[in-house]
Amino acid sequence: MGMGSAAAPSSAQSPSGPVWWVVCLCAQWCGACREYRATFDALARAWPQVRFEWVDVEDEEDTVGDVEVETFPSILIADGQVARFLGPVLPQAQVLGRMLQGMQGDPSAPAANAQAQALFQRVAASR
Repeated sequence: MGMGSAAAPSSAQSPSGPVWWVVCLCAQWCGACREYRATFDALARAWPQVRFEWVDVEDEEDTVGDVEVETFPSILIADGQVARFLGPVLPQAQVLGRMLQGMQGDPSAPAANAQAQALFQRVAASR
C-alpha cells in the first residue's frame, strides 16, 4: 500500500499546536488488524508530530472500558484535549491520512461523543 496522499503536510508540523493523537483499537486475533499494523506504523513515521498508539481491546480491557468495538480497525482521533472521531475506518493509509489532515485543518470541527472523550482520557492516562 502506497502512502499516497497520507503523507503529512509540512504545515501540520507546528511545534506550537496541540499534540494530536491517533489511537487504533484492534485485537491480536483479527487478521485485518494484523495486516493494518504495518500501515499504521508507516503513518506514525510519516506524521511524527502526531502521537500514534495501538490499543489491543482484549489486552487493555480496563483502558477500553465499556466501548464496544464491533468493526476492526476502529480509530480514535483527538486534538490533544478533545476527542474528534471514534469509529471504524477502511484499513488504508490514505483514508486515515485524509481524515487526520482534514480534522487538523478545521479547528471548529465538532467533538465526538462523551464515550469517545472518556476513552481518549483513559488512553492518555495509560500512556
